[in-house]
Amino acid sequence: MKLKFHLLYWLLACILYSYNVNAQTQKSKFNVIAFYTGKSDQAHISFVHEANKWFPEMAAKYNFHYDSTNNWQNMNTEFLSKYQVVIFLDTRPDDSLQRIAFQQYMENGGRWMGFHFSAFALTPSMYPQNWNWYHNTFLGSGEYGSNTWRPTSAILRVENKHPVTKGLPKTFKASPNEWYRWSNDLRTNANIRILLAVDSSSFPLGTGPKQHEIWHSGYYPVAWTNKNYRMVYFNMGHNDIDYEHHTNADLSHTFDNEIQNKLILNSLFWLAK
Repeated sequence: MKLKFHLLYWLLACILYSYNVNAQTQKSKFNVIAFYTGKSDQAHISFVHEANKWFPEMAAKYNFHYDSTNNWQNMNTEFLSKYQVVIFLDTRPDDSLQRIAFQQYMENGGRWMGFHFSAFALTPSMYPQNWNWYHNTFLGSGEYGSNTWRPTSAILRVENKHPVTKGLPKTFKASPNEWYRWSNDLRTNANIRILLAVDSSSFPLGTGPKQHEIWHSGYYPVAWTNKNYRMVYFNMGHNDIDYEHHTNADLSHTFDNEIQNKLILNSLFWLAK
């Protein structure tokens, strides 16, 4: 009799625990799924690990649900329907069916946040520009043009008032990053709203050693949105790594910057509205 009582008590406890977990999940304000590859560049791998630690902490603090996956086969209509926001942490889908699923998701009201390498495309390379909708219509940036080196901080300037930039100072110092230049001039695209750009006080930006890896002038957007989609792209997402001494140790972290974190959270909440 005593054994049956304990068994019944244990079963009831399990049911109540399951109910509480389900209730907490249902009360989440929104669901986020982050896709990543995390295999090629140590700087990108470092960022992915950092992001997959930071976002769950923010999810617990602000009551949303965060999942991550490196299985790009999950890029399908059924799987995406469970999430209000999709994040690309480092790469993009390369399978044609996955690309179709993502485009349909976005064209039917999906929300997207992309970081750094997720916009990269260079022909010829392992990531050629072979997805016109994504790189030219959706992102608007076209192909990768060049980058600064080493990863260094930059002073960024807010270009437009937007929920994403709400509460940010007019200029602020970003975390160290490898900054990208693009083949398309986003200022000429009526669908693109540039949110942040490199401020001229950053120049010279980069340390080389190659001279073309140091920027001395020019206009470089680093965050923008497309008015035809609920999306935000950030050029940030490349940590500084100790390549020279072959330790691959992290020398910087993207999420060590409070203002930059506010920018990302603003974006996430705006996307999820």
